[in-house]
Amino acid sequence: MKIGNGFKSIDSTVNGAAKPANGAAPRPTTAPAGEQVALSPLSARLMEIEGGIDDGGGVNAARVAEIKQAIADGQFRINPERIADGLLESVRQMLAARR
Repeated sequence: MKIGNGFKSIDSTVNGAAKPANGAAPRPTTAPAGEQVALSPLSARLMEIEGGIDDGGGVNAARVAEIKQAIADGQFRINPERIADGLLESVRQMLAARR
């Protein structure tokens, strides 16, 4: 039995626009003229939150390097109780914020 290539080749465009290197569909930046776009309240809220996220200004680079080195040296110790306590506290804070 002969197996042929029954698949069409995939080109590098989506709707006439070039695809990004990571394979994701391109994100439109504006709506075509004459069209209106309505965002759901959740979508609008997510955009607000995204705009308020700090782009790494709160990262302690020295501490990150210290942890990386401890991992590389096999000296990094994980404390599951501390992780669990932190997770529980974050859930408490989220629940309190919902009230």
